[in-house]
Amino acid sequence: MSAEVEEMLKRFQNFKNIVGIMVIDNDGIPIKTTMEYNLTLHYAAVMQTLREKAQQVVLDLDATNEFTFLRLRTLRHEVLLCPEVDYFIVVLQLPCD
Repeated sequence: MSAEVEEMLKRFQNFKNIVGIMVIDNDGIPIKTTMEYNLTLHYAAVMQTLREKAQQVVLDLDATNEFTFLRLRTLRHEVLLCPEVDYFIVVLQLPCD
């Protein structure tokens, strides 16, 4: 994992609405997390599936396009998913109202 990602993790942790940050490899295995490990494992499994489905939807809609970012808002949280080449980043935050 690059120093750029480490710096990004430190920077995001300073925001008050961030609940947790997870870096997950393409097999769904957590590499780094700021959350409880069992909760991270749960999110990793679910986000791995969501990432794969989102990539497929983008390709089905336009084969020349690429999935780059997903923001999902629920009543309790916002989930930000950013795929990279060897891993993906998930940020869990409180919604801003």
